[in-house]
Amino acid sequence: MKSPMPLGPLMIDIDSVELSAVDREVLKHPLVGGVILFSRNYDSIEQVSVLCDEIHRLRAEPLLLAVDHEGGRVQRFKEGFTPIPCMQMLGECYQEDKENALNYARQVAWLMAMELRQVGVDFSFAPVLDIDYACSDVIGDRAFSSDKKIVAEVAEAFQQGLAEAGMASIGKHFPGHGAVAPDSHVAIPIDERSLEDILQDDVYPFRQLIQAGMKGIMPAHVIYQQVDEMPAGFSEFWLQTILRQQLGFQGAIFSDDLTMQGASVVGDIGQRAQQALKAGGDMALICNDRTAAEQVIDHLNGVEINTNSIERLKKMRPTTRLPEGHLQDSLKWQQCRKIIDGFN
Repeated sequence: MKSPMPLGPLMIDIDSVELSAVDREVLKHPLVGGVILFSRNYDSIEQVSVLCDEIHRLRAEPLLLAVDHEGGRVQRFKEGFTPIPCMQMLGECYQEDKENALNYARQVAWLMAMELRQVGVDFSFAPVLDIDYACSDVIGDRAFSSDKKIVAEVAEAFQQGLAEAGMASIGKHFPGHGAVAPDSHVAIPIDERSLEDILQDDVYPFRQLIQAGMKGIMPAHVIYQQVDEMPAGFSEFWLQTILRQQLGFQGAIFSDDLTMQGASVVGDIGQRAQQALKAGGDMALICNDRTAAEQVIDHLNGVEINTNSIERLKKMRPTTRLPEGHLQDSLKWQQCRKIIDGFN
């Protein structure tokens, strides 16, 4: 029997609430391994459940399905989903009552993960592990705290909640986006701190969560000028020497969106994808630009897929079966919802 087509190294998106004929054709390409969903892909719980099921059934080895659903400002699915508080609120709670805050973080993460899994999403790109240096608007209240130890401790509890729901965690934006003011979506941020300072402070939460079993990491489109001229997501030094060798990370590395301005220093969209994978990434994201996605597919056509990457990506799938019955009828969901309502 012929084995199913393995997961490719590209994650792309679709334009609407249902698959077009062109979507189906592109998503069946061997270089594609995942789909990221946005607000434009969501109309209702019923609709997105059908969409996720159709995407998963396109290939014998189902594509990975992801979404940015951190909470606060970054939550793609809203109506019918619980509004997740921003992570800063969990960090503030920690300063008032540590044990309650850690319990809340686990419960918030469990509920978020279960609601996404219930409709067929495999994982969210969360948690944010950046430190809030009060200079980055794009990070801001997405960060748990300005204290690296609080970030690490609350994020580890959040990771435990995801794991309890069978969902992998993806820490971002390695090695830290919080100390630069420019937004890498529209600018090229440059962090001028020393390697020693970054390792001591910003990398601290990543190190703690890696040791606790984190399965995925997304690097920042930030240039750490004293360390490497390349943004972290395109740097063999950051991804291989630091992340793989020094920190011992064995999970999957996902690029941030390659259409962002912070990635532009690397070259055209094909060169960006090629360098992100060459530097050590396992999956490259191309969002909000189907033409760019097709250009990357053409650019990488014939490239051999890294077997280690395939195995790492497989481990991003949910690890537990969904419980029987309606999620909102479960006592645990109702308890978690009560906690979240106390924040909102």
